Amino acid sequence: MNDAGIISVLLFLINLFFTYRGLKDHSFFDAYKFDVDKILIQKQYKRIISSGFLHIGWTHFILNMYTLYAFSSSLELYVGLLPFLIIYFASLTGGSLFSLFVHRNHGDYTAVGASGAVSGVVFAAIALFPGMQLGFPFIPIHFPAWLFGLVYMLYTIYGVRSSRDNIGHEAHLGGAVIGMLTALFFQPAAFTENTFTIFIIALPTVIFIAFVLLKPQALLIDNLFFKSHDTHDSIDHRYNKQKAIRQKEIDAILDKISRKGINSLSEKEKQKLDDLSQR
Repeated sequence: MNDAGIISVLLFLINLFFTYRGLKDHSFFDAYKFDVDKILIQKQYKRIISSGFLHIGWTHFILNMYTLYAFSSSLELYVGLLPFLIIYFASLTGGSLFSLFVHRNHGDYTAVGASGAVSGVVFAAIALFPGMQLGFPFIPIHFPAWLFGLVYMLYTIYGVRSSRDNIGHEAHLGGAVIGMLTALFFQPAAFTENTFTIFIIALPTVIFIAFVLLKPQALLIDNLFFKSHDTHDSIDHRYNKQKAIRQKEIDAILDKISRKGINSLSEKEKQKLDDLSQR
């Protein structure tokens, strides 16, 4: 296995910075995590990307970064720096958008993790090097990359259906498909050379994606915060509900100003008024 390339190292450092800040500062974590209502209603589209650099804990971070290291070195060297970056961010974006589609009516759904992007790198590497041998530190056992990828995706499918964590398992699936397709776009000859392996790996993923597209209600699971989803509220309904809440907050602040003057507002209330007035 080659040493990690420069882009992989930079991605590791960015993930490390965001994860460290997020674990130390809840407000930072909350500002950048994947949040359906804040994306769809408040138009905070940055969360589609930024959530891919946060993790819920160091175990989650280490698993993702080890997987990135294991698969990225050969891929980055083979396809080049810019295509590798495109694969990574296309997978991250595709995974987040798939999660957004699946949970578009689950207003309280949140998730974090680089798994969408990493899954894209994994499946891009498998599409190009299905026979690549992998191993774990201090364990003298190696196995082909395609087997690792298959087990990884079966675990992801299990996680989507049964997990109560805050990891974006749907992003694994979306990222995997986008990563493989992007790699094949840059290296179309690989499809002919590795058709059978690509088919075997892609089949359970495609079947499950079709399942969640046809029956998204099957994914009504709680997340880390153990909340029940707002299952069938439309986007318009949730928007109007939040708009009414914001108007009520503005009215309360304006009422206080009329009674006691603007100097009676606390710094928090002034900031709140400023934020609400800009929306």
